[in-house]
Amino acid sequence: MRTPFTAAAPRSSGPHNWLTHVEHDWRSPVWRHWLEALGRSFRVIRYDERGCGLSDRDIHPPGLDDFVGDLEVVVDAVGLETFDLLGTSQGGAIAVTYAARHPERVRRLVLYGASARGRLRRGQTGAAEEADLLHDLIRHGWGRPNPAFRRVFSTLFTPDAGPEHLEALDELMRVSLTGEEALRLRRAFDAVDVTDLARRVRAPTIVIHPRDDGIVPFDEGRLLATLIPGARFEPLDGRNHLMLETEPAWTRFIELVRSFLGVAAPSEHPREPVDDRAMDALSDREREILALVAAGRSNVEIAEALVLSPRTVERHLSNVYDKLGITGKAARAAAAARHARR
Repeated sequence: MRTPFTAAAPRSSGPHNWLTHVEHDWRSPVWRHWLEALGRSFRVIRYDERGCGLSDRDIHPPGLDDFVGDLEVVVDAVGLETFDLLGTSQGGAIAVTYAARHPERVRRLVLYGASARGRLRRGQTGAAEEADLLHDLIRHGWGRPNPAFRRVFSTLFTPDAGPEHLEALDELMRVSLTGEEALRLRRAFDAVDVTDLARRVRAPTIVIHPRDDGIVPFDEGRLLATLIPGARFEPLDGRNHLMLETEPAWTRFIELVRSFLGVAAPSEHPREPVDDRAMDALSDREREILALVAAGRSNVEIAEALVLSPRTVERHLSNVYDKLGITGKAARAAAAARHARR
């Protein structure tokens, strides 16, 4: 499985959910504000869930162990010893499982819009019928040009969104995964139950949940917090499972995460000086690519100029940013500025 990820002073990693595409997300108002806000304060390592975005499509129905194994692969590939772990939505169950199995590696755990139990494990009347209905909508309408079927999910995820944001979410659904993969993942997570594993988590944990979340019930978030020993529960006033950048709940969420992880707001950080030793650590190829970045070339243009694949360029740039300690969306500009000052 391909696991592309983007990176950024404390290290933070996390399993995402089924609506991701690590390249498209930077252009989408659905996830862009997450990447920008978290990237200003943390080295963020993320990846596309199996079957989604740039990851390979599966040939068999995945289970929880598969998803946790993917996270283990990414963490080991990046070389993280200890780190803070963020689990959003269905990624919360993956994060809980990883934290329970690897207590020596997870410093702190942040869970947002998460649940210990999938839809079919909550003991709710009519849950099976509701799950079947949503599965039918995915099966018959996910891949159609007309967004009517997908719009059901859009309004559940973000009921307060305007037309432009709903269109962006519809586009994200189309580029993230096929209807077949969506159905496969939905079925897998409907059957998840990590209640026993949650009791084994030892990392300091904060569980953050919108009061009127239409995807994961508020009571499920509160239950998750009661299962994890010593976990702190923080409700948000709102009903958007995928928070809008303009809503107060989003600002509150970022404040809670920064405070819990012990990181000051970006404006409180002094400007980082140019580190000549870090520049000297770059390989010849990395310097060559950085010079083209400074010249304003895109990744595709750099790949063409050096007869490389765009993915290889991305990997070199990720190494450059890591060596230079550059984070966030402005990494390219910061790297180019450092090159220019040499």
